[in-house]
Amino acid sequence: MELQAEFTTEPFRGEGEPPEHAVLARAAAEEAGLSVDFGPLGTTARGDADALLGALPAIARAALDGGANRLTLQLSTPTAGREPAGAPPTTLERLIADVERELGCSLADLDRPGKQRAVRLLEERGAFAMRRAAPTIAEALGVTRFTVYNYLNREP
Repeated sequence: MELQAEFTTEPFRGEGEPPEHAVLARAAAEEAGLSVDFGPLGTTARGDADALLGALPAIARAALDGGANRLTLQLSTPTAGREPAGAPPTTLERLIADVERELGCSLADLDRPGKQRAVRLLEERGAFAMRRAAPTIAEALGVTRFTVYNYLNREP
């Protein structure tokens, strides 16, 4: 079974170089052979459940040794909250498809400024008022939900 861990370490900064505790936590996840998506406000690690669960103590220790005063962790299966295969598209999925058509490619294929623009368009259309919007949009963009929140907080 595959498992996903999303974690943040604090104190964090939204801009500039990432803090040492975040870099060390990412390195511990990578050393465990996990697939890692590192963002300015958090990290997502994915891998075999045994490998991921076994790596959590090393990730926590690395963050705390690096100066973190808090580590927040969320564990899930990568399919948590998804609709069953063959289900009709949700309103959110239709909004994402509309933005992809407007921008001319899938959200995951956009460069960073394009992804930021897509998030702004989705926000203008009310996507973030919907249930599970941030993780669904993050998955479509190929980024963490923390990166989506960072895009939301950026000036246009």
